[in-house]
Amino acid sequence: MRIGHGYDVHKMRKGRELVIGGVNIPYEKGLLGHSDADVLLHALIDAIIGAMGIGCIGDYFPDYDPQYKGISSLELLARTNELLKRYNYSVTNIDMTIICQEPRLSPYVADMKRNIANVMHVSPDKINIKPKTEEGLGYIGKKQAIAAHAVCLLHKKV
Repeated sequence: MRIGHGYDVHKMRKGRELVIGGVNIPYEKGLLGHSDADVLLHALIDAIIGAMGIGCIGDYFPDYDPQYKGISSLELLARTNELLKRYNYSVTNIDMTIICQEPRLSPYVADMKRNIANVMHVSPDKINIKPKTEEGLGYIGKKQAIAAHAVCLLHKKV
């Protein structure tokens, strides 16, 4: 068994789409980033890569590489899933927390879980997502950013 933790944070900006967990969420601002800036999937990718002990998201999908400009993070997750196969690992479970003052994300959690499960070829019951607020504190509480944590447990296939 291998445990990995991932974390990501992105600034919010007008004029960008808000994509979290592969779901387009209607809101006046989106997240700033080289790709689609999907903070939840970036944290998950980092957790998976970390659990395998092979580096971090930037080693595989650097933000200075033009091939990743505007790319869907669901595609990055699919490529990460290929790494899992290459290193002979399977997902035991994934637990994630999204920290966001606005918008309210709970209506989108089921779609996020379904997106992740479909890309990773796992049952949605292996995935848990918890939206939280910052109670108005700090840059997240002031609606300037969104952050996410992810923890995953992998097991080696026999």
